[in-house]
Amino acid sequence: MIKEFKEFISKGNVLDLAVGVIIGAAFGKIVASFTSDILMPPIGLVMGKVDFASLFINLSSRPAESLAAAKAAGIPTVNYGLFINTVIDFLIVGFVIFLVVKQANRLKKEAPAPAPAGPTKDQQLLTEIRDLLRK
Repeated sequence: MIKEFKEFISKGNVLDLAVGVIIGAAFGKIVASFTSDILMPPIGLVMGKVDFASLFINLSSRPAESLAAAKAAGIPTVNYGLFINTVIDFLIVGFVIFLVVKQANRLKKEAPAPAPAGPTKDQQLLTEIRDLLRK
């Protein structure tokens, strides 16, 4: 069982997948920071000084001035501003992955066409018979 595990782990695909997951997690953090810290503040400013992360719907009769205050008080909320940020994160990640895959496919060399198979023994024999009959 240990031998099978070693073979499984040492396969290139498993290692490539592990590296991809680690890089993907780090890339996700970068995109989340880009969206919430760089992209959304100017968009919120243009839309009337709105901070999307603080947009919520209060589901109780108790008032709450901010999302943080509502969470601290245990008030149920629908956090649609955070959802908007998450959707924008997803769209950015999806677009970047699309660009990376498109470039990788463009740079990937096509596999050379396999050489045509030579004639079988039957075909060689028939060719020899045909050539002998012509003589």
